[in-house]
Amino acid sequence: MSGARSLLRFDGRVAIVTGAGRGIGRDYALLLASRGAKVVVNDLGVDLTGLGKNSKPVDEVVQTIKSFGGIAVPNYDSVEDGEKVIKTAIDNFGRIDILVNNAGIIRDKSFSRISDLDWDLVHKVHLRGSFMCTRAAWPYMKQQKYGRIIMTSSTSGLYGNFGQSNYSAAKLGLVGFMNTLALEGQKYNVFCNTIVPAALSRLTQGLIPEEVGEIFKPEYIAPVVCYMCHENCTENGVVIESAGGWAAKVRLQKSGGVAMRKAENTFSIEDVQSNWDAITDMTCNPLYHTSASEATAHTVKLILEKLNDSSKPIPTSFESAIGYQFTAPPFNYTERDVILYALGVGATVSENDTSQLKFLYEGHEEFSVIPSYAVIPAQSAMTGVMTGLPAFSQVNLARMLHGEQYIEIKKPFPTSGTLSHKGVISDILDKKSGAVVLFDVQSFDETGDLVAFNQFSIFMVGAGGFGGKRDSPHIKKSLSAPSRNPDASLREKTTSSQAALYRLNGDYNPLHIDKDFAAMGGFSTPILHGLCSFGFAVRHILRQYCNNDTTMVKAIKVRFSKPFLPGQTLQTDMWQENERIFFSCKCVESGDTVLTGGYVDLLTAPSLSSQDSSSDKESLKSTALFEQLKSVIATGGPEFVNRIRAVYLWNITKDGNLASQWTVDLKNPPGAVYQGEPKATRAGCTLTISDDDFIRLANGDLNPQQAFFGGKIKITGNVMLSQKLAQLFNQQSKL
Repeated sequence: MSGARSLLRFDGRVAIVTGAGRGIGRDYALLLASRGAKVVVNDLGVDLTGLGKNSKPVDEVVQTIKSFGGIAVPNYDSVEDGEKVIKTAIDNFGRIDILVNNAGIIRDKSFSRISDLDWDLVHKVHLRGSFMCTRAAWPYMKQQKYGRIIMTSSTSGLYGNFGQSNYSAAKLGLVGFMNTLALEGQKYNVFCNTIVPAALSRLTQGLIPEEVGEIFKPEYIAPVVCYMCHENCTENGVVIESAGGWAAKVRLQKSGGVAMRKAENTFSIEDVQSNWDAITDMTCNPLYHTSASEATAHTVKLILEKLNDSSKPIPTSFESAIGYQFTAPPFNYTERDVILYALGVGATVSENDTSQLKFLYEGHEEFSVIPSYAVIPAQSAMTGVMTGLPAFSQVNLARMLHGEQYIEIKKPFPTSGTLSHKGVISDILDKKSGAVVLFDVQSFDETGDLVAFNQFSIFMVGAGGFGGKRDSPHIKKSLSAPSRNPDASLREKTTSSQAALYRLNGDYNPLHIDKDFAAMGGFSTPILHGLCSFGFAVRHILRQYCNNDTTMVKAIKVRFSKPFLPGQTLQTDMWQENERIFFSCKCVESGDTVLTGGYVDLLTAPSLSSQDSSSDKESLKSTALFEQLKSVIATGGPEFVNRIRAVYLWNITKDGNLASQWTVDLKNPPGAVYQGEPKATRAGCTLTISDDDFIRLANGDLNPQQAFFGGKIKITGNVMLSQKLAQLFNQQSKL
């Protein structure tokens, strides 16, 4: 028939309706079952106040469903036992597609008379009960990439109602619960919405006049809820108020607001008083935001407009944002802050090494700031602009990546003080898969002197393709390291709490500490801040080439290439070319290079005496022995190589740091010994040992087995290959 509509069905879907023994929940269950859903009818059978227990209401609903050919099973558990409720669906039908959190009780009393029990019981059924059932259903819905969840709020929660402070608080709490579930479930096709029903039931006795009861029958709510449960409904995170066949979307709204703080950073109680009428005026440009980030961005935009020249247009597109200048509130920091930063990037002291005490003790005669700290105040200035400009309002902030960083130190960084900032969006590049935004930030001390310049290169995933240029004359480019083996390497293990410590410097992105949030970004576990790894590398270069003299550093550049996990070991490889120290960093455990294209420019080329003796190859006793091994292999000939058939990598340490690496290739005739990692073939066995213990081992003064079990030598890879080395050292001892 022309114009006929096909019925929306739920064939193959499994639904749970809590509190479905009576009233509005009963109508939900009946309608879902009549359209093909397999329904779990849940109800504890308590009275209005949550007392007692009765299975009869559930049994009657199940029997009614079966009488018209539907499929249903009962569940008599409390919603506080959410796992049992969901288990009923899994045990009987093997899945759960729809969850309607409908169960509820009331204990109405004026606020002055309400008891702890009155408050707690209402919250346990409405808020905690919905949480328990939803948490139990969540993993099943995520795994099957489908789910529809309904929360049940109330006009009492939205607007308040005399004598229902407990009920109102729980019901509005469910709206907040829904808001977050909608965000976290979106990528898994698990949608969560809220119904605000007005229907004649046990819970609304006395609230809805009986003379209008015909209008407010529960059956007039059920079609709205059932549509929200259907796969055709793609709404997510909305509140729908419904009564008597009427339905409407409800949303939070706010006034246009007033930015009161002035450019000179003054703000008083009297400012609030004089602007109060405008603050509370809902008739002039009321605002509606769909997300927390959008609301925050709008607020920051208003503040920026007030602090900057209000006549200057605020950019609304990528191209209009190029050249946009901004300022930021002053950045105040103390000696405690720079010490906290030093700890965050791994600075330590020990009985044998106090070289880093100057970064950790304000009473030290050379107390100073690690140069990479300059990024912290600049980052605070840049972040507000990034989140506040309309030009970036459509970019998912969770998908912004820190691509590269450049710092130029203009004068020794003070150990405490107040910094002001000036910034500009110097360029925006179109990389097709995303956009690269260059933020240039200048930091000035109290005297007005420029102390540091930072350039942040931020990659906005998915924001490319707008027809912009691919390169810029403003960008501070990263540079490739020399092709030779590193001149020096330092290795340091981070702690499992490294990210938790570093974030106290102001970068509170939950990606670095919250496993669930990290999973939303595609990571199985929280990752370390790239700027934290960066700080480790700068410390290594200070130690290796500057004798920890921070005044030698002129500029620093780095590219963030791969994630690094707290607790892993970071190795910084370094190459010196006059005043420039090239560097890259890799994760020892995975072998992944995490920082690339890096360099540190020094004011003067470091002298040999200023370099850390731990990596001065000529001072290592093992260097002469490896040179001797070249003769051993040449004397043994191809037959000697063929007997061993393995490639070994030796990590030689001094004072606990990696001092040199040597490859002993006894697999590829005629064999070879050279500095650095294997060039052609991956090492079959890697051995880590101190310089002194290596000599003792080679001379026969250290028993290999005792060294291994005593922790003096660490072996990874094919441990059995290490036994063949006896032939090599026996031959060496003859020489």
